[in-house]
Amino acid sequence: MKRYIILLSAAVLSMLAASCQEEELNPESVIKVTEVEKNDFDKWLEVNFVNPYNIDFKYRFELNESDMNYYTIPAEFDLSIKMAHLVKYLCVDSYDEVAGTDFTRSFFPKMFFLIGEWEYKNNGTFILGTAEGGKKILLSGINYLDTHLKAGAEALNHYYIKTIHHEFTHILNQTKEFPAEYKLITGAGYVADSWSEAPFNTEYLQNGFISAYSQESDVEDFAEMLSVYITKTPEYWASQLKLAGDSAKYITAKLDIVRQYMFDNFNIDIDVLRDVIARRQGDVVKGLIDLSDITIK
Repeated sequence: MKRYIILLSAAVLSMLAASCQEEELNPESVIKVTEVEKNDFDKWLEVNFVNPYNIDFKYRFELNESDMNYYTIPAEFDLSIKMAHLVKYLCVDSYDEVAGTDFTRSFFPKMFFLIGEWEYKNNGTFILGTAEGGKKILLSGINYLDTHLKAGAEALNHYYIKTIHHEFTHILNQTKEFPAEYKLITGAGYVADSWSEAPFNTEYLQNGFISAYSQESDVEDFAEMLSVYITKTPEYWASQLKLAGDSAKYITAKLDIVRQYMFDNFNIDIDVLRDVIARRQGDVVKGLIDLSDITIK
């Protein structure tokens, strides 16, 4: 048996040697990179996102950028154009106006990735967006954009714009940590994934939180406090504090920390930022902004 194995090995080695002698390696790489011809939208993105801010706005579906835990589909082309305009006009330009272009270039995420469907979870909720590594924001549900645009500012904010500001807050927090005392204000109230269940999904204001999702963790609470504040009207905020009753003092105390954090670290007055976003959002709702125009000016 041992002799047979030795003979076989010798035969294999002989074949390999002959193969090496007769064949030469092809110098051309077997890895082919697909080159996509740039369309008018790509060129518009270069002028409005890539060149001034180094932001890669990915609207074509890429498996490597997707979360394999969810069923996802591509974002529709025309709706991707509209979403790009909304990100630019309501977010990028808002921060430019309030904090300056240098701030936006330095801190705004360097990649946006769009998918057509929401990312549904087993508990019946779905993910509107995520932030990864301080540089990438995923925006889902793009194929429903027209429906929410027609519904008005509240729907547009809820499903898209507030999400962007929420995720951007996470990125800012990764750059500059918020004060540890923030968590202590309602530290016993965080309930992780249970925020979507009764009674937490209805009694959050009375527990000192501005939204149900705020109860997930102090990190999500901070992002919700800022993103809700700057995308809602003063009247809405006052109404929530009234509904919170005695717990309004906790919400106000957390907002004070958020306000000071943004001013001390980024020289941003969140009241000014809220006014700018509201004005720009009014322009969109009134139809003053052409969300389909990709002509380069």
